[in-house]
Amino acid sequence: MKDLTGRLCLITGAASGIGRATALAAARAGARLFLTDIAADGLAETVALVRTEGGEVLGARALDVSDYDAVTLWANEIHEEYPSLDIVMNIAGIAIWGTVENLEHRHWRSVVEVNLMGPIHIIENFLPPMVRAGRGGHLVNVSSAAGLLALPWHAAYSASKFGLRGISEVLRFDLERHGIGVSLVVPGAVRTPLVGTAQIIGVDRNDPRVQRLTGMFEGHAATPERVAERIVDGVRHNRFLVHTSADIRIGYWFARKFALPYEIAMRLANRQFSRMLDSQRQPLSNALNPE
Repeated sequence: MKDLTGRLCLITGAASGIGRATALAAARAGARLFLTDIAADGLAETVALVRTEGGEVLGARALDVSDYDAVTLWANEIHEEYPSLDIVMNIAGIAIWGTVENLEHRHWRSVVEVNLMGPIHIIENFLPPMVRAGRGGHLVNVSSAAGLLALPWHAAYSASKFGLRGISEVLRFDLERHGIGVSLVVPGAVRTPLVGTAQIIGVDRNDPRVQRLTGMFEGHAATPERVAERIVDGVRHNRFLVHTSADIRIGYWFARKFALPYEIAMRLANRQFSRMLDSQRQPLSNALNPE
């Protein structure tokens, strides 16, 4: 699919960040868009931006991708006029991090429902019509570096992102005979609103050390526009693993080639994070148990 001109393209998470940047990039490449996000105001802004640049938005719907019935209803409405799409991009996601003793059931459930079940709902509704149409197509799933590497405090988040990675690897081969390509996007640091809204359970985000880590993260983060370019390029070249930064590419290679050093590096990283968590707990303990 080297030419996106006239292609029908669905993008979730289109209200901001990577989703918005990808909507603009796909429109510039000639794709005709269907956009969705839970944030209605941001979604409307994206639609306006695309149209201001001369792009075409065929439909936009504010919905929660974790709501299967809402996704199904919208899919049925789209398919009444367009029997199948050409490109489906699962970009919507949330971030919740924390150690296992701090994560509650609601944290595990919400991150898995949005990041894993959300894409599944989209795939359930939009991929079978693509298969039946017999015209080929492309599926994009945005996972994360946390879908490749054992990052500290990412158990719930990684559950969703490793799951999406597994789905993508299977569909890569299942869909090949139908001429449908699959791209798994594995961003590292990206300068999006998600950086500021990510929940870090059990950690005070106002702690100077946490703010320094956030600043370091943002300092070497890729722009959403850069990530969008890589996504569109991945579709055009039918590339399965789409890296958006060299550090994650190197880290993944290192993890596969040097298992023991990788384990040591992950243990050291985890201990460093744990020291910060313990240091935050200590002042609270002293306040509750004064001598």
